[in-house]
Amino acid sequence: MGQTNMAVKLIRYTDNPEETVAMAAKLCYSPADIDELIAGIEEKDQSRFIERLVSMGHLSPIEHVSFTFAIEGVSRSLLAQITRHRIASYSVKSQRYVKAASKDDGESIFNYIIPPSIEALGEEYVERYNEQMKIIQGWYDEWVDVLGGEGEVAYQDARFVLPNAAETKMIVTMNGRELMHFFSLRCCNRAQWEIRELATQMLKQVKEVAPNIFKNAGPPCLRGKCPEGSMTCGKSDQVRKKFREL
Repeated sequence: MGQTNMAVKLIRYTDNPEETVAMAAKLCYSPADIDELIAGIEEKDQSRFIERLVSMGHLSPIEHVSFTFAIEGVSRSLLAQITRHRIASYSVKSQRYVKAASKDDGESIFNYIIPPSIEALGEEYVERYNEQMKIIQGWYDEWVDVLGGEGEVAYQDARFVLPNAAETKMIVTMNGRELMHFFSLRCCNRAQWEIRELATQMLKQVKEVAPNIFKNAGPPCLRGKCPEGSMTCGKSDQVRKKFREL
């Protein structure tokens, strides 16, 4: 296939996430038993309560809901960044067990990501980049052959010549509170472009199923002054507009 693009899909999440959060929060202060608590929450709109909970910074109840995403068309460079978020679960396509190649017009070439900065240089530079990926595929294929031709033993060491541009696929699960933290760091203009786009797409999708939990989620400048100091992007107004309209 060669060049590929990011695709993100929210595939699973806690049923009625905002009711679950409300129940966890109200349990702390209610004399009611569980059945009474559930009935009371189900018969009332919890949106204002959730907004107040988040604005107060009482975020531990939000840990009770989780969201699972299927992600593909992202680079191994992104994988190194996202796995720094340790309060999460990851399942990642293995370069050790899966051969790095697919068919593109009869030609075998691994999937890879082209940075926008290179695309912006024009077709000549994109073609140069594509040719370099084909050369790397040749190196990889050579090492696979030398190391036995197929299977774990060959793939696990031949992969050492593959670039950070090589595509990976993953399933990622985070609880609601960790997602809010993730969005705060990775939706910011100071974040690297690829993980920023990933975080933005993830935020857009969770807002559809839990709008009150994630109403003000995103970079810190949505909620106050930019914390980056002299490193600020200087575009807080544009950023606020973007995420308010997300």
